Amino acid sequence: MKKTILSITIALAAGANGHAQATNDHVDENKTDRTELCRHNYRMLFGGEALTGKGTDPEMMDILQKFIFGDVFATGNLTMKQRELITCVTLASMQTLPQLTAHAGAALNVGATPEELREAIYLTAPFIGFPKTLNAVATVNEVFAKRGISLPLKNQASVTEGTRHARGAAIQDSLYSGGISAVMEGVPAGLGDDVARMLTDYFFGDIYTRGALDIGTRELLGYCILAAIGADSQLQSHYHGNIKAGNSPETVAAAIVQCLPYIGFPAAIKALKTIRQEYTKTAAAGAKLVRLSKIVVDPARIDEYNAMLKEEIETSVAVEPGVLTLYAMAEKDAPNKIAILEIYADRDAYESHLKTPHFIKYKQGTLDMVKDLQLIDTNPLIPDMKIK
Repeated sequence: MKKTILSITIALAAGANGHAQATNDHVDENKTDRTELCRHNYRMLFGGEALTGKGTDPEMMDILQKFIFGDVFATGNLTMKQRELITCVTLASMQTLPQLTAHAGAALNVGATPEELREAIYLTAPFIGFPKTLNAVATVNEVFAKRGISLPLKNQASVTEGTRHARGAAIQDSLYSGGISAVMEGVPAGLGDDVARMLTDYFFGDIYTRGALDIGTRELLGYCILAAIGADSQLQSHYHGNIKAGNSPETVAAAIVQCLPYIGFPAAIKALKTIRQEYTKTAAAGAKLVRLSKIVVDPARIDEYNAMLKEEIETSVAVEPGVLTLYAMAEKDAPNKIAILEIYADRDAYESHLKTPHFIKYKQGTLDMVKDLQLIDTNPLIPDMKIK
């Protein structure tokens, strides 16, 4: 199945599968059609059947379900849990609450914890305001109640009145050096300084320091919220915030494609254009591509996975001049948690690597072994260092 929906994402999404595919319990999209894929994904998400031909508008449902659960779910390097958390914050931002009810349940069905789902909804507040967030919280809480999940959930706050500013400033500075002070400079009566402080204390201090979701996930979901509400002027800075938080350009682009059925093509294309522009600026021609892949493998299948990984790495390094290093490591106390240092001569070498028969064999063979994947792009501190 064709992996890319928008022609504008070709340059960004050519490597969107990374060194390991991260879809959970996923049908191999290269060996099936979108109808079968749609039915499989819909069953996993909602526990029911898609494409039934029933209802008052079966034609629209046929178009919708095949596009979302066939085409879109086959695109990019996102896990099912990531896809549903993205969908939930997008629907919450748009206040399409009946659909949020369905997808909140789906998020729980594919492994999101109640705390993770609640934190994703809390994250919308700085972007869309408290009234809309409260509507979304009430909707999700109804789903929890129907599932027998006890409320309120465990408190996830990790700051006090005395620490929220320092903690928030540290996170803000790591992602957005300089903050918005320059933007707010000159607002009458010094109110711009007040707004800048509120952003630090509330957005980053109160919200970003909470538990259940890591910073990278919050940044990725935040980017989707900005695209959903049309906050185009902030997409540029938040793209770089995502990269600093450890999200790859391919992951950010894939997240926007996941939003596409809900926000529409115009809004998605604007966000993808911003990603393309910023990616092009920072990806200097001929520069090495250095990435850290962090993979969580089904513990019961770790030996099988390691054998396939060994074969793929040894072949890649032996026959591909552009593959400079593929160095795999496992945690001592958790051998199913694997990290791979990947160094390619340039992005073209990386994209060529993804099309090789040995990589495709590895990717297809490990689809149902990989339970989680993070692709972390890096900037070498000594870029001219020779690899022995």
